[in-house]
Amino acid sequence: MDVVRALTARNGIARVVTMRRAGVTEHALRQAVRAGAVVSVCRGWVGLPGADPMLVAAAKRGVVLSCVTVAARKDLWVTAVSRPHLAAPPKSGHAKDARGVVHWSRPIFPRDPDLLEDSIENALVLVARCQPYEDALATWESAMRAGAVDPDVLERAPLPPAARRLLGDARPFADAGTETIFRTRMAWLDLPITPQVWIIGHRVDFLIGERLVVQIDGGHHVGPQRTSDIAHDVELMLRGYHVIRIGYDQLMNHWADVQSLILAAIAQRLHLAR
Repeated sequence: MDVVRALTARNGIARVVTMRRAGVTEHALRQAVRAGAVVSVCRGWVGLPGADPMLVAAAKRGVVLSCVTVAARKDLWVTAVSRPHLAAPPKSGHAKDARGVVHWSRPIFPRDPDLLEDSIENALVLVARCQPYEDALATWESAMRAGAVDPDVLERAPLPPAARRLLGDARPFADAGTETIFRTRMAWLDLPITPQVWIIGHRVDFLIGERLVVQIDGGHHVGPQRTSDIAHDVELMLRGYHVIRIGYDQLMNHWADVQSLILAAIAQRLHLAR
């Protein structure tokens, strides 16, 4: 089998033993390395020169990418990830040299030794243990909304308590992680808070009570979409609704101010129909 083609089919990096099982001879592998078409990553691993650097680094350190790093790579909602999150078996001495956050634990779902990126199920279990509750819930709900996990499979797995709690709390209906965080922070309020409500031909993020609308803008809410949303805000107000629109930075970094605005509106009974 062609060496480059075999590696390309395996994300550009693979164990030597796996290549041999795929029909690549030792002679062909050595020739490819001498020609520069393939590089020796570390003992037991080879890769293409342009292989994903994160996967290459994981192979060298004897770890797998996991937790929020895997979630981010799958385009799920996560808060800012400053360092790679990795997973390694307990007492894996070689992984001590890894740069990043290393989660030392036995995986709930068995890991394929040929893969350098953890399964999304294992990653979510580590997210539950690693991240603050509301951030973890946002990531779990993002995974469910994207169809990245099967809740029934997770239900039957021996999940640890933190992951079991998130599985019970997570709902696949939030349009973004910011909505999950808002809903979680306002859960104490003894008022109906309905997400994703259609009003006057548009969907609003939250309706508190009967008349108080809360809209949450993402980090890149600009251009025609923002213009359309502002026009809808005006129409809502003309129909007797009260609209509070907040941005990503306000939600994540100035929550006390946001909550004060909402509570002031409720105190003035702006959430009630008149």
